[in-house]
Amino acid sequence: MPLVRVPATTANLGPGFDTLGMALNLFDELIIEESSSPEIIITGEGEGTIPRGQENIAYRAARAVFTKVGRPPVPLKLEMHNSIPVARGLGSSAAALVAAIVGTNAILGEPLSPAELVNLATTLEGHPDNVAPAILGGLVASARDGEQVICRRLELPPGLVTVVAIPQFTLSTRVSRGVLPARVALEDAVFNISRVALLLAAVATGDLELMGRMMVDKLHQPYRLPLVPGMAEVFAAAREAGALAVTLSGSGPTVIAFCRGRQPEVGPAMAAAFARKGVKCTVKELAPCNHGAVVI
Repeated sequence: MPLVRVPATTANLGPGFDTLGMALNLFDELIIEESSSPEIIITGEGEGTIPRGQENIAYRAARAVFTKVGRPPVPLKLEMHNSIPVARGLGSSAAALVAAIVGTNAILGEPLSPAELVNLATTLEGHPDNVAPAILGGLVASARDGEQVICRRLELPPGLVTVVAIPQFTLSTRVSRGVLPARVALEDAVFNISRVALLLAAVATGDLELMGRMMVDKLHQPYRLPLVPGMAEVFAAAREAGALAVTLSGSGPTVIAFCRGRQPEVGPAMAAAFARKGVKCTVKELAPCNHGAVVI
């Protein structure tokens, strides 16, 4: 009866659209075991809204592991305790399915390697930028190569702290992706490519100043501004309060600021900027998490 703990994740980090993701020190937990009949228990975030039938994303992910390893599926009992807000851009769906595949893999004797878990999770989620750091921890760069996902993990530099401002409204990935253009200008693509390269170099060398300078984007955040009231003002407020960088977390609506050490002024400044646009939010200070899903 494994207990699986999976971190929240923030994707894109500005320029790394669908490519970069980072684990954060906020966790969902899942207890999974074989049962006489399917059962799903949910407490915490999403308790009243997440489906409890076999269409539940975690339940479907668990069954996918049985299929992947050629074993007949059995009924499962899933007890989910969620601390990651749902549909806020912090990887809640990735955490749910990663917890399920890691837990099911443990029940079956761990027939799948971490790389195979990343591939399966990407197939289920549709993109690797959240599931890869949820499994591996740290900052992960990922790319699809045919049927395979190639990813490499970097440790986060010491001294890096994040502050997240989580609006009370939800924003689905489908809606947030729906506003993106099918084609972008060449100079915008080059802008992002160059910043991703230097961002990874900055993380590898522990250069927080350069990391912050490179966390800017022209491919997705400008198009998502209308979906998050006050987003531009929150970005400006976080920088003025001392943040090294500020980005949309995943597809939003959460905004995440990256700081050198604790910056007590950043969170209140972000909350005040949202409030001026009539948006209530919760502010959390989260350390980066250099480990991924663990079985306890």
